[in-house]
Amino acid sequence: MKILVLNCGSSSIKYQLFQIEEKKVLAKGVVEKIGMKGSFLKHEKASGQKVQFEGEILDHKAGIEYVLGVLVSVKHGCLKTLEEIEAVGHRVVHGGERFKGSVLITDEVVAEMEKFIELAPLHNPPNLKGIYAIKALIPSIPQVGVFDTAFHQTMPPHAFMYAIPYALYKKYGIRRYGFHGTSHRYVSERAIEILGLDVESSKIITCHLGNGASVCAIKNGQSVDTSMGFTPVEGLIMGTRSGDIDMGAVTYIMDKEKIGTKSASVLFNKHSGLLGISGLSSDSRDIREAAYEKGDERAMLAIDMFNYRIKKYIGSYAAAMGGIDALVFTGGIGENSDITRSGICEELGFMGVEIDENLNNGLRGKEQLISKSDAKVKVLVVPTNEELMSANDTMEIVRQ
Repeated sequence: MKILVLNCGSSSIKYQLFQIEEKKVLAKGVVEKIGMKGSFLKHEKASGQKVQFEGEILDHKAGIEYVLGVLVSVKHGCLKTLEEIEAVGHRVVHGGERFKGSVLITDEVVAEMEKFIELAPLHNPPNLKGIYAIKALIPSIPQVGVFDTAFHQTMPPHAFMYAIPYALYKKYGIRRYGFHGTSHRYVSERAIEILGLDVESSKIITCHLGNGASVCAIKNGQSVDTSMGFTPVEGLIMGTRSGDIDMGAVTYIMDKEKIGTKSASVLFNKHSGLLGISGLSSDSRDIREAAYEKGDERAMLAIDMFNYRIKKYIGSYAAAMGGIDALVFTGGIGENSDITRSGICEELGFMGVEIDENLNNGLRGKEQLISKSDAKVKVLVVPTNEELMSANDTMEIVRQ
């Protein structure tokens, strides 16, 4: 069964075509700069052959049409006809409280998704554009929505509610939704598989660490808490997001700087986090270089604050679950930065977290157990694969 997975951003489309029974990627690529000058499509076949096409791509429909054309091209494609694609899976950022899992996309589902645009104004509109485009270009093909928020819908009310007037929750849906759900679900399931744990009695903490970052507490296979909240700005310190901050500090800054809500949102989403602290970059690689090789004090402060915040969440989630069996690192930083993993796990020995530095040092982007053999808590690196998870969900739903 061939399944196309799409991840449509505001000016980009990432795609992967799977032969899902074999978990094989037949082709993958990205369309960049949609609606801008210099639009292009990068395409890679399973053989590793890469090609780039440049041309005017005005909107998402044109971009997807371009992708479909490349997939069936004689020279660069891997399909004879588009009829070989049996389903399309879409990454959708926000499903609100309505969607507790991946779903077959119908007109009713699309109407519900449109209601959540105000909860994710930057992400849901391009996600929907991908759905509209496939419906227009291949109307007969089934489509599936895979929601980032769905995995966290198992959080209990005491974890997802804010201590604000309850009427505001009922009126506007203001609560903690969480994000990165597809990634947290994938790596926790892999950890259970690798370690041979009984899912019904498992306690796992997953750390998705990249430019966006979140931690998730997963008890008995279900998300019971996560660090992101109503929006992705809550929780950990990220590349450009502040993470947790006192609301009093927010209103104080707004008063002093004489800025409104939109400017404040830009400040805490785009100019804070590692970038704001270091004054150098939002890229953790640049910050590590400045800290460890050049002795930059603010870069070192940014690293210390980043690690400390994650460490606090790990400790609190272990307490909330009454223990921990496994700690999992994923995402661009989690998978590739050995020094970050060491820094986070340092001083967690009291709760059974002990890294074997011989296994950890130099490990990049590979699935591996990195804890000491006799450690009470198993620590793993598991590269995330949200696209494969989306493809699996799509297959299961289409075959129902």
